[in-house]
Amino acid sequence: MRSKKIKREILLQGNEAVVEGAIAAGCRFFAGYPISPSSEIAEMMSRRLPEIRGTFIQMEDEIASLGAVIGASLAGVKAMTATSGPGFSLMQENLGFAIAAEIPCVIVNVMRGGPSTGLPTGPSQGDVMQARWGTHGDHPAVVISPSSVKECLDLTVRAFNLSEKYRIPVILLSDEIIGHMREKVTLPSPDEVEVFNRVRPTMPPEWYIPYEDTPAGVPPMGIFGDGYRYHVTGLTHDIRGFPTSRTDEVPMFINRLHRKIQQNLKDIQSAEGFFTEDAEILMVSYGASFRSALRAVKDARIQGIRVGLIKLITLWPFMEKFIKKHTEKTKAVIVPEMNMGQMAREIERACCCPVVRVNRVDGTMIKPLEIIEAIKEQI
Repeated sequence: MRSKKIKREILLQGNEAVVEGAIAAGCRFFAGYPISPSSEIAEMMSRRLPEIRGTFIQMEDEIASLGAVIGASLAGVKAMTATSGPGFSLMQENLGFAIAAEIPCVIVNVMRGGPSTGLPTGPSQGDVMQARWGTHGDHPAVVISPSSVKECLDLTVRAFNLSEKYRIPVILLSDEIIGHMREKVTLPSPDEVEVFNRVRPTMPPEWYIPYEDTPAGVPPMGIFGDGYRYHVTGLTHDIRGFPTSRTDEVPMFINRLHRKIQQNLKDIQSAEGFFTEDAEILMVSYGASFRSALRAVKDARIQGIRVGLIKLITLWPFMEKFIKKHTEKTKAVIVPEMNMGQMAREIERACCCPVVRVNRVDGTMIKPLEIIEAIKEQI
């Protein structure tokens, strides 16, 4: 048994750190179908969860995986699945169901190249837009992205906390480089990990209104089996959970789904700045590409070039006001990412200066020298 006061330094893979973060956050159910480059998450969960009386199920496919996770969450268990691009595509219908039914859960997507089955073990950041718009309808999305092994652990905890707090599926969008990289990590003691659990109803079961609006927009969640019976559906529903197409009820439902996220952006959105105070040129990056961007910024600074860097931790909701504020006085913004420019499009909408794209889609990482060349072209 691990002591509360003992910290362990350990060499961890990014995917393994996700597992440690999930367990620290209270995850006790995993259902998934192995797919590279996320397979180590399922493999390690199959060993770790039984040790702590949790449940691991290898499902027949990714559709069933997220379905099982949704069921476990409705039964009151913190639940997670992990996959990669093709599997994430299969999960999209159930992802929409979980958003509509407001069921907390965490989905890890360790991105690989696409489209289709693409590059099974090649790095990519090609699922940025799929994470936002993959499922249908007008819905909010919460997506966070790690750029180190330590962040794999910390952001998995954060993903569970945000999911429980706002009753929404949260996507941890990792990539092959981060997932398979190894770094030294100090495992936190349990009393150091801030864990948020969903708010449960306190009124008698017969008074419970499962989707009643609240000032926070997040209704308490009754757990199957504890007496708080209610109807769960992916159909647009009224405050009691029953399907509705009434014009006075449908907008209320959709608006509340958005409001519970929009009025809590300060809690959900997160980014870090490096050398931004006097930057004439700014870079914006995330995930594995951030690591090359930071190396490029440090090398450029040695050469006397005033360049700064913003690391996006929250990808969605997009940090539009934050980007706009930090790019008001810059000559140009450079966006390195391993896709055809998915996040760059959002940044172009937020800032008034030229946006320069540095992209790779060949299954290899963007090199710092490529970014430095782009920086020098803007001087």
